Amino acid sequence: MTDSNPYLEGNFAPVEGEITTGELPVTGTLPEVLEGQLLRIGPNPANNPDPKHHHWFVGTGMVHGVRIEDGKAMGYRRRYVRDEASCQVFGWPPVPGPRHSEMGGGGANTNIIRHAGRNYAIVEAGGNPVELDDDLETVATSDFFGTLPGGFTAHPKKDPVTGELFALAYYFGWEHVQMVVVGTDGRVRRTVDVPAPHKPMIHDCSITENWFAIFDLPVDFDPSLIEHGVQLPYSWQDRPARVGLLPREGNAEDVVWAEVDPCWIFHPLNAYEDASGRVVIDVVRHPKMFATDFRGPNEGATTLDRWTIDPSGGPVKEERLDDHGEEFPRHDERLVGRPYRYGYAARLSEGFKIGGLLKHDLEKGTTDLYDDSPETSYLEPVFVPRDDDADEDDGWIVTIRYDHRENASEFVVLHAQDLGAGPVARVALPERVPFGFHGNWVPKGE
Repeated sequence: MTDSNPYLEGNFAPVEGEITTGELPVTGTLPEVLEGQLLRIGPNPANNPDPKHHHWFVGTGMVHGVRIEDGKAMGYRRRYVRDEASCQVFGWPPVPGPRHSEMGGGGANTNIIRHAGRNYAIVEAGGNPVELDDDLETVATSDFFGTLPGGFTAHPKKDPVTGELFALAYYFGWEHVQMVVVGTDGRVRRTVDVPAPHKPMIHDCSITENWFAIFDLPVDFDPSLIEHGVQLPYSWQDRPARVGLLPREGNAEDVVWAEVDPCWIFHPLNAYEDASGRVVIDVVRHPKMFATDFRGPNEGATTLDRWTIDPSGGPVKEERLDDHGEEFPRHDERLVGRPYRYGYAARLSEGFKIGGLLKHDLEKGTTDLYDDSPETSYLEPVFVPRDDDADEDDGWIVTIRYDHRENASEFVVLHAQDLGAGPVARVALPERVPFGFHGNWVPKGE
């Protein structure tokens, strides 16, 4: 390691201060049916991190919000998700609420969701959700009204039929991982502890109509790294990789385990059950993770792969769907856990360089690439349907576009059925939005 750190440079570097604006100018035409707010989040260290050891995944969260109403860009907000580090740096009062863990000291910095009428900034590895008000101010840490027994996750899956959240929580102090089901009332309905004495990192999960998928892949807690200053002490291990299928209303002894070729998955695209009852899981596959680079996800080219698992037994069928490097895959979330056709992702090249946008047609087996310039980067694409009854893919991709030449960011809207036409609307933001992680569209009135 050197004293330079790519995750503290360029558009990975943190920004300073909080921002509130009024109406912003629009280039093009914002769709009239697009009413709500794009919320995005990422780490934005409030202190001065050590470049030698800084890991991209740690640091105080910062949330960005762009509000769209009546065909206008009504404003932009940028706020810290207050944690112990930022409160100490800026002299803010401590954040009230329960604490399960402050793993890495970074607080909630990975995803932001709305559930049961509340906004939550969320993180994995044992941290609590942090409730934010509609102005993105930090309210308190949360344990879902006393019903969450431990930490939560950065990637719950909302069942489009039941409205419940399904989540996979892990923590280095546990010898299990935990399925958590949060009801539509915002309270945990049930938890299931699945033994995992090797203490794996599990970033995401998948659901189908009947199953909950656990990605037990060979990146485990490694306390030996702590003495070397590694901020996220998890490393690649020489052990089998497997996927566990837990019946959604089952118990730990009901898990069906199936081995896959060793690899790492941050994000699945989607999962569903086929006509034969097999579980199909589409994933962005990394060949390894945290084997040589302990500051970020930089262990080789990614691919889009499909795993087909028969819950009654037999080997997993592993297929390559697309060779384009990509990350941050999304789809029409009205189809979470159900058969689907289209997926969208950010293009990724060597050295975790973020580029244009990809659109997969999984029925035709084709991939379209939209990339307007080698000097621009499109962050995670979020699909917004034209209306509740619109067909899959009939809607908009909303995201943030960063121009490396101008060191500037825009909120952009593209038609999902015609990415090649480029943005139908662009909103210049007052300052750049760093390469964070995830975000979601929150419709007006939700």
